[in-house]
Amino acid sequence: MFEGHDPYLVALSVVIAILGGYTGFGLAARIRGTPDASHRLLLAGAAFFLAIGIWTMHFVGMLAAPLPAGAVYLVLPTIVSFLICALVVGISLFFVSVGEPSMLRVVSSAVLLGVGIASMHYVGMHGLSGNFAMTHDGAMVLLSVLIAIATAYGGLRAFLARQGGVQLALSAVAYGFAVAGMHYTAMAGMHLVPPAQGSHQHVDGLAASPQILSLVVALLCFVIAAGFLLSLVPDPRKKAAATTDVVAAIPGAVAFVADIPPADSGAATTSPRLRPTPLGGIGQPPRAPPAPRLPVEGADGTHFIDSADVRSVRADAHYTKVHDGTRERMCPWSISEAEAQLDPGLFVRVHRSHIVAMAHVTLVRKEGDGAIVELDGPSPHRVPVSRAKIAEVKARLGLARRHA
Repeated sequence: MFEGHDPYLVALSVVIAILGGYTGFGLAARIRGTPDASHRLLLAGAAFFLAIGIWTMHFVGMLAAPLPAGAVYLVLPTIVSFLICALVVGISLFFVSVGEPSMLRVVSSAVLLGVGIASMHYVGMHGLSGNFAMTHDGAMVLLSVLIAIATAYGGLRAFLARQGGVQLALSAVAYGFAVAGMHYTAMAGMHLVPPAQGSHQHVDGLAASPQILSLVVALLCFVIAAGFLLSLVPDPRKKAAATTDVVAAIPGAVAFVADIPPADSGAATTSPRLRPTPLGGIGQPPRAPPAPRLPVEGADGTHFIDSADVRSVRADAHYTKVHDGTRERMCPWSISEAEAQLDPGLFVRVHRSHIVAMAHVTLVRKEGDGAIVELDGPSPHRVPVSRAKIAEVKARLGLARRHA
């Protein structure tokens, strides 16, 4: 498969695919933890870096191949191949980033993405022109398409996992080798043969030499490397969330409150005395008082909504999504912090990823091993209830059976 290929360029093509995958998946993993206004920007960035990584890897692999002298690259098919790649990557990421993706949606997106990657490869190959004819082995074409689909499925699964650190790096490495494997499998099935006796192949349209393509590829490699380095910059919101979780986990945590003397005591000018007030009783974990308002992120900054207007809270990576009956917005709290802050007399955690306001429940229905509840508002929505929480939900709704 690699006979006659430049080993250094082959290695570089794999590294490019890995860096592009890491950067793209790293951006995509942040989509569900950001305000709605940032979704499109992150989605476009993830699609851009994944497409750049795939396309650049392809042409570095082409530069590594032993091509006949005088071979050139037609500009139009080369540009079209990149547009195909960017389009299918963007569509696939969009399909699996909206709502809770089903297995059918993930598989369909993987097939679309895999076929798109293979199409990008063969359209790009069609852009190779010179005094030769190109043929493809049908079995290797089919195998390369199957590898592309499997690669796309693994990539989408890595995106849905929304993991970071070592897990993201391992996913990117596997993805990079898989994309490179698809390319070199297809190259193994390609054969360049001399034209028929007396015939001569003419180059139709604007063409670029391998030297010009090398400059373009070098520039894109720089873009990928820059994006990779930027993706390593820690997210300050995650650091803040981690600090909050650590402080909340400290046993015996105390809060200092100001003991301000009455205005008529004559001590208005004295400094207030601070005394520690325990947040929890002996043997009980500390608990914050119920929060009257929840912070939610908007395009223009952080807003606050009354807890009385909250219908449900849904876990979303390190953050949560708060539904106020009209729409869902990102909250910087984790699901555990939201549960600790909200009044347990009004809110129940009905699922490991969902909290609901019981006063707004308008429907409860058994579904599978669990149940679902519907919450009121201008845009009613439904929330799953785990099997372990069904009895508590029914009791809070007055539906529990009474035994003599």
